[in-house]
Amino acid sequence: MNNTALVIVDMVKDFTDPEGLVFYPQNREILPRIKHVLEECRKHGVLIIFLQHSYRKDKYDKNLANMRPNCIEGTGGDAVDPMLEVDAARDYVIKKRRYSGFVGTDLDMVLRENGIKNLIITGTKTNCCIRATVTDAYNLDYIPIVVSDCVATNDETVNQVHLSDIKKYLGKVVTSRELFDYLEKGELD
Repeated sequence: MNNTALVIVDMVKDFTDPEGLVFYPQNREILPRIKHVLEECRKHGVLIIFLQHSYRKDKYDKNLANMRPNCIEGTGGDAVDPMLEVDAARDYVIKKRRYSGFVGTDLDMVLRENGIKNLIITGTKTNCCIRATVTDAYNLDYIPIVVSDCVATNDETVNQVHLSDIKKYLGKVVTSRELFDYLEKGELD
């Protein structure tokens, strides 16, 4: 799986912890499934990338002008959920301040330096950060593969509409079980 990366989008405490500033119960529900995907990807030598929504403390940010403050540096709210262990020696943690993991970050450079073409995508919010990251991945000629039971937003209808659009126009949508089968057979290459 040398040409594949797992991208875990914004599974940070403000989104995943019941005490988080923008917590959705759906994020807590998908955490164990994402953990399982993370473990399986590690077994198959898949590059692991955590996208970490993080705003600078006491600094202006356009996104925060229109929403509740969240994921502020130094508060702990921008920390990757402890259920998802980061291997500091091998994994990448890339901070972002916009919906897409590609805007204002070095994600594209990291992927290209590692010869990645397939992006397995999990995390939160299907209608914002997942969708924006998938759209940019598609436009940069990556193959986005969204794991349907490992993404969520605060409305299941909205979640399904975006998964349907992604499948139709931007990439693949698979279940974690289907992903595990692909990984076992080496079919993502």
